[in-house]
Amino acid sequence: MIAYIIRRLIAAVVLLFVVSAVTFSIFFLVPKIAGGGPESLASRYVGRSATEETVKLIADRLGFYDPVVVQYGNWVKGIVVGSEYDYGAGVEQCPAPCLGYSFITQQPVWPDLLDRAPVTLSLAVGAAVIWVLAGVSIGVLSALKRGTMFDRGAMGVALAGVSLPIFFTGLISLTFFSYTLGWTARGGSFTPIEENPAEWAYALILPWITLAFLFSAQYARLTRAGMLETMGEDYIRTARAKGLAEGRVVVKHGLRGALTPILTIFGLDVGLLLGGAVLTESTFSLNGLGKYAVDAINNNDIPKVMGVVLFAATFIVIANLIVDLLYAVIDPRVRTS
Repeated sequence: MIAYIIRRLIAAVVLLFVVSAVTFSIFFLVPKIAGGGPESLASRYVGRSATEETVKLIADRLGFYDPVVVQYGNWVKGIVVGSEYDYGAGVEQCPAPCLGYSFITQQPVWPDLLDRAPVTLSLAVGAAVIWVLAGVSIGVLSALKRGTMFDRGAMGVALAGVSLPIFFTGLISLTFFSYTLGWTARGGSFTPIEENPAEWAYALILPWITLAFLFSAQYARLTRAGMLETMGEDYIRTARAKGLAEGRVVVKHGLRGALTPILTIFGLDVGLLLGGAVLTESTFSLNGLGKYAVDAINNNDIPKVMGVVLFAATFIVIANLIVDLLYAVIDPRVRTS
């Protein structure tokens, strides 16, 4: 088990290294191949009114004339131990992890990500709890009541949840529950949980439910298919022949055997959402990582975009690492292999 964990940790570090290299190449190597020079990047820091000499001077001080490999090494070094940025008027100290400075605000990217992360984390975790509990429960009941009205109705709702885009269900729910009935908070409000837990939950309950409606539909369908397969296995009949209670047979033997694919997509879904629920945050005007990424792309703010990509990739890698470790807990065959 220890060797398995070490292998997965090494693989996670290697994957993050590859993601960082690919991300850096997209924003620095590809434009250079396409004909863009260091001056085009440096001009982002000095504005359009700067002279050509000023732009070249800034490009030289920021290292844009260095080979791409050297620039990538300096970028990685900034993430690990911090970096210094020489703008001419003075030297800016950027402590680790340094993801660079915004083209627009001239502020370091890392504090901005930390400021937006609680919104995205609150949205992802709250919605994940709802969709797992609802999706798995409905899937188990549908499998046990196969062919009944409940089964057909639940799968029909699940099909609608998978088919309808989040911006459609989000706008409909906002119009009906917030603006018409006034039951939930309107978009754009967020209160940190440490300040007021009640207001924190009130502001996020509608985004939670809307996001969970999309994901719980997938989990219900997947759980139903897995339960139908496992409940027909020989070990299920053996457990019943031993006189075990039906609830124990379903939960301990049937559901546990169907959890592996559910755990796989759960790690992917949570990792992606922690990197920024773009459509949900934009629909409900939440200032999380997703909306931060959209604004950075619209403004062509490369340091912000690179920071969000690497931040999101870290969440995805960590989520998949946790899933790999949980495999060994749920399925003994992983430990023995």
